[in-house]
Amino acid sequence: MNRIIQNVLLSFAMAASVSAWYSQADFSIMNIKLLTVPVFFLIVYGLSLVIAEDVRNAFKKVLWFDKREDKRPIWQVGVGIIFFFAQIGFVETFARSLMQFNLGGMPLYIIFSFMNAFLLTVIYEEVFYVEEKVAKQYKFKKLK
Repeated sequence: MNRIIQNVLLSFAMAASVSAWYSQADFSIMNIKLLTVPVFFLIVYGLSLVIAEDVRNAFKKVLWFDKREDKRPIWQVGVGIIFFFAQIGFVETFARSLMQFNLGGMPLYIIFSFMNAFLLTVIYEEVFYVEEKVAKQYKFKKLK
């Protein structure tokens, strides 16, 4: 279930990013909407669902996830990034009107996405993260 949720969110983030890039283009196919959802987004979302697992595995290889003794910090960062970019992609694709608000020069949707990603990562970790506990060998001295 953990991998499925991560793959769906990752593919959503990829599709939303690509859709946001091309939404301002003058091509008419980019602006066709089906129930307020861009058709281009649906096509890219379907394609990114196919490659989401490969993208996750590529990042694991690049970051040497399997070779690390303590996998928890890099796992938290990876899940947090997925949540962050999924929220950013949602705003850029479906709620562009929220992009105009600023807080001291920083776009407000980025601040909220960062805070939400942090909280969601903590909650998600409590639900899904399984720490592999390795039994340590202790040597005891013989008592006389």
